Amino acid sequence: MRIVPGAQNSGVTFMRALRFPCLALFATIMLLHGPDQAAAQPGPPPQAPPRTAPAPAWPADIDPKSGFRLPLLRREELDEAGWKTYDRGAVPGANIAGLQGPAGIQLYSTYVTQQLGTVSKYLRDDAGFTPRVREIGFLTTSREMDNQFEWTAHEPVALAAGVPASVIDVIKYKKSPQGLDEQDAVIIELGRAIWSDHKVPPELFVRAKASFGPKMLVDLVLLMGHHATIAALLTTFDMQLHKGKEPLLPELDGDTAA
Repeated sequence: MRIVPGAQNSGVTFMRALRFPCLALFATIMLLHGPDQAAAQPGPPPQAPPRTAPAPAWPADIDPKSGFRLPLLRREELDEAGWKTYDRGAVPGANIAGLQGPAGIQLYSTYVTQQLGTVSKYLRDDAGFTPRVREIGFLTTSREMDNQFEWTAHEPVALAAGVPASVIDVIKYKKSPQGLDEQDAVIIELGRAIWSDHKVPPELFVRAKASFGPKMLVDLVLLMGHHATIAALLTTFDMQLHKGKEPLLPELDGDTAA
């Protein structure tokens, strides 16, 4: 019988290891795999999967059911006008945010909400704005108001409406609108002038009137003004993003537009 080199010594090692239980495992490996393989260094331990960071807790003054600083009113607490707002917000897809959004806050002022709803529908759907113009106006207002809830709700809508990602980035990061389509640039510059500078220069007004005409320019300012009204509600009552929703609006240091 042919003896494999090293096997005899390995057998002796095994016999001796029987007297020392702590060496038994090593001796067994020596017999099965030989001294070279037994001495091989073990590989790195498997990496544990990364843990997902827990979602930040809502502030202490936020109602856990409504997502803002007031409790969500029940349908039976409302008048007939309130029922319409409640039912519209409770139907999935009827509006962007459902009742954890402007509609939930507006249940506290059903008469004004009813009037604003008529104005909002006209400005959004019947004033003649393209979805692109409308969403650029909304995003510019949300950015200048630094309203995370509005921005996060409307950025996907703007992309679906055909607003290029490059235009959204100009608004989001307050970049210069130079080189953009003139109408896009005018909306962005006008929103910045109204909400941040609090003054519209004559030359910008001339460009805006040339782009939209007097009547549509008035409606454009009203459209952005209505969006600013909603931003004021969301800010005052500290509306929180829906659970699991990632914030899309970054915080910026100062004015970065050139």
